[in-house]
Amino acid sequence: MTTETALHPEELSPLGHAGPPALPAPGGAPRLWAVRVPGNGSALAANAPSVLDDSELRRAAAFRRDSDRDIYVAVHVGLRLLLGSGLGMNPAEVPFIREDCPLCGGPHGRPAVRGTPLHFSITHTHGLGLLAFAATPVGVDAETVPAAVDADEAGLLLHPREADELAALRAERRPAAFARTWARKEAYLKGLGTGLARSSSADYVGTGRAPAAGPGNWLISDVAVGDGHAAAAAVLTGGRRTTDSYKTGGPRPA
Repeated sequence: MTTETALHPEELSPLGHAGPPALPAPGGAPRLWAVRVPGNGSALAANAPSVLDDSELRRAAAFRRDSDRDIYVAVHVGLRLLLGSGLGMNPAEVPFIREDCPLCGGPHGRPAVRGTPLHFSITHTHGLGLLAFAATPVGVDAETVPAAVDADEAGLLLHPREADELAALRAERRPAAFARTWARKEAYLKGLGTGLARSSSADYVGTGRAPAAGPGNWLISDVAVGDGHAAAAAVLTGGRRTTDSYKTGGPRPA
């Protein structure tokens, strides 16, 4: 399945209202919220001391660049506010868990909320964050368009067809094409729960203006985020399925 129309995220209210009261139907396009620094993220981050847990605060403090810290904090505060609103609980008390890894079975698969069927994914890069919610497994990714030399080098990590397509483009078009391809790929791999433990060359998502069909029962859509970035979301359109030896399914209680 494919879509030629990019998804448009909502701008997340700094007050954290407008939580996900109604999720899309299983397999439908995910609901998306955008966080930007500077912008709505600055007001969201003001809630950090009362919303984030100790591990999140420690990770935030470890960032060396203020800009990276600011977007991390804003996205994680936004996630807790949306989940708290949608689930009717204190945002600071949302019970996060990790699903089992589809590769090794360890507790480092997709993030989830204990005891709910809600699926979500987050991403952040250089002042932009995205949050995705769906009724089935979902992944979202945002990328900053890289320098030309970086796009050429990283293009070697893509699926062979994607690498050939990238090499055939004019040099000035490769960075944007690489960024959208990588965003699609990471969104899909995050949805699977493997992340980059599954080779970035294993799956074909396409380098063109619209994502390629598939893989499998996954619907991949580009997300409109403005110049300088590329973003994509991937959502499972069916029930449980197996991709090679990688099984995906809904959150399981801890």
